[in-house]
Amino acid sequence: MSEKPRFKGIVRPRGGGHSHSDGASYPHPHPHPHPHPHPHSHSHSHSHSHSHSHEDARSGEATRFGNPRLERGAGVGKVLYFDCFSGVAGDMSVAALIDLGVPLEVVQQAVASLGVAGISVDVLPAQTGVIGGVRFVVEQHGAHPERSYRDITQLLASAPLSDGSKQRAQAIFRRLAEAEAFVHRTAVDEVSFHEVGAVDAIADIVGAAAALDHLGAEIVCSPLPMGYGSIECRHGILPLPAPATVACLRGAPTYDANVEAELVTPTGAAIVASQAARFERWPRLAPTAIGWGAGTRRLPDRLNALRLVLGERAPTTAEETSAITHYVLEANVDDMTGELTGHAIAQLLTAGALDAWAAPLTMKKGRPGLLLSALAAPAQVAVLESVLLAETSSLGVRRYGVSRTERPRQLIEVDTPFGKLPVKMAGGPFGPPQLKPEFDACVAAAHAHGVPVRIVLAAALTAALSSDDVKPR
Repeated sequence: MSEKPRFKGIVRPRGGGHSHSDGASYPHPHPHPHPHPHPHSHSHSHSHSHSHSHEDARSGEATRFGNPRLERGAGVGKVLYFDCFSGVAGDMSVAALIDLGVPLEVVQQAVASLGVAGISVDVLPAQTGVIGGVRFVVEQHGAHPERSYRDITQLLASAPLSDGSKQRAQAIFRRLAEAEAFVHRTAVDEVSFHEVGAVDAIADIVGAAAALDHLGAEIVCSPLPMGYGSIECRHGILPLPAPATVACLRGAPTYDANVEAELVTPTGAAIVASQAARFERWPRLAPTAIGWGAGTRRLPDRLNALRLVLGERAPTTAEETSAITHYVLEANVDDMTGELTGHAIAQLLTAGALDAWAAPLTMKKGRPGLLLSALAAPAQVAVLESVLLAETSSLGVRRYGVSRTERPRQLIEVDTPFGKLPVKMAGGPFGPPQLKPEFDACVAAAHAHGVPVRIVLAAALTAALSSDDVKPR
């Protein structure tokens, strides 16, 4: 990628991507592949100005630069802050997550699970000014077909990714595709991701989704700086910030950075817009790990890097000390059928809501409506907000924090005349345990033995009450 604009006011992106070395494509709504060749080459230039070796970086041991390896769930109950002082891009996000301590193999395995031949990903040591970090590298081998948004959703659906990774990737791609569909005035399914950029976009988005799911932290993002000028892409010259970037950032705070460069790319915008629970200058937190993701282009007045900070929430008042453990998401709707409401609740539960429900209410002008709500763990807020907006007619989602006291729960298995059956048991210092046989398993057993399901439920409950797990000790 060129370090300087080829023409005044024009930034030539890497491989059809962006000036950050983002690697994401600018999708275009073309239902058919283009016969003409792509004018940009896919190349990477890397400088190794510090002591960490390339070999160490490839092993994953030097990519953390002092941060401990973060095991799965290490961010649960914590805040992950995207400090976007010079913007955000897809590859910079993945690089910063790996530098933070997310194991490189988490990203590599997620990308490999897609089954797309000819894609390999790696990290390399990088230096931005006096700050060390890493750069995320996507390499492609051989020719790659043009993929539509429909193709990519099918690719994700069939990939053996974790549910959380898949949901995050789907939400990011959906945000990007909806933005491009709006810009080009076409249907979402017709948006196409072309050649080189498609490979980079897939790797960046799936890699970021897997890394964020691995952490499980609540994501908070800074307001986003907007550069100015123009960018030359496959189908001409576009103004900066790019139209798709602006469309992705509906509802997110932005400000003028007074820099002639692309600071926020469409892929970067889609990641933070779909995954961040909120945007603010700097959250109250006690940092525990810091990651730096490097860009390739030199900016005139700031480092071209993304800083991620993982930290414990740092309450400062007695009220804040009563920690928020979950969030309630809710939306008022007055133009949805019962079938659509039931489907929306099912989708929320599938996407990870701890509970989802609808309650009747009276809206303006006496119209009957519904309050559709979901209870979410902090790490699932962004995903569930996307589901709520996608599956309902609401134009917005309210969010507020709550605290929840929970009975400790476990699943026990009991022997019955109808075979082994699972029973949920909720214990703790709240009186006798609550017992509930798993209904679907009891239904299957009732069908298999030709008896009413209530007989099987009673047998499972009786067996559970006599279980050693339930008896007083």
